[in-house]
Amino acid sequence: MSTTTIQHTVNGVNVEQLQDNITAIQGEPSLAKFQFRATNSWINGGHNRTTIKEFYGVGKEDTTRTEPFVLDADEPPVLLGEDQGANPVEFVLHALASCLTTSMVYHAAARGIKIDSVESRLEGDLDLRGFLGLSKDIRPGYQTLRVHFTVKSDAPAETLRELTKHSPVFDIVSNPVPVAISVNTEGTN
Repeated sequence: MSTTTIQHTVNGVNVEQLQDNITAIQGEPSLAKFQFRATNSWINGGHNRTTIKEFYGVGKEDTTRTEPFVLDADEPPVLLGEDQGANPVEFVLHALASCLTTSMVYHAAARGIKIDSVESRLEGDLDLRGFLGLSKDIRPGYQTLRVHFTVKSDAPAETLRELTKHSPVFDIVSNPVPVAISVNTEGTN
């Protein structure tokens, strides 16, 4: 006679595995330390390519990815690019949208809240005078970000909004993060 393990999932999330992970991290906090990495190469003009594969997590280097993720970024023609990919500030919108959504879904699953669908629309206001160095009073990045969710769930909107506050990308764009930049030069003849 064979035994079958039935996995309890909510919103596509294996709730038992999620709880096991939480318990393991509570017992050994070092398992929570992750380091994600990306490498980038300039191609031409505003076009550059980022490759993402390796990362460190759960106490070791991850070896599960056999192929890298490759993301091209460029600028639209109005910003002197060739439109070979979304521009970097559009990637920020993607990162924020996907992280807010994942955070909402995972935390809802942990609480037993069923979500049938999530859609979002994001808008970011940016003034090029900051990027172009034309005004010291205008920051180069987004001045304001707006996220509009449409969620099909029996949970109240306030509960769902609160679940998004666990998003790492929300934290990154909402709070200063130290960024260390080093530049090595190689001479050209």
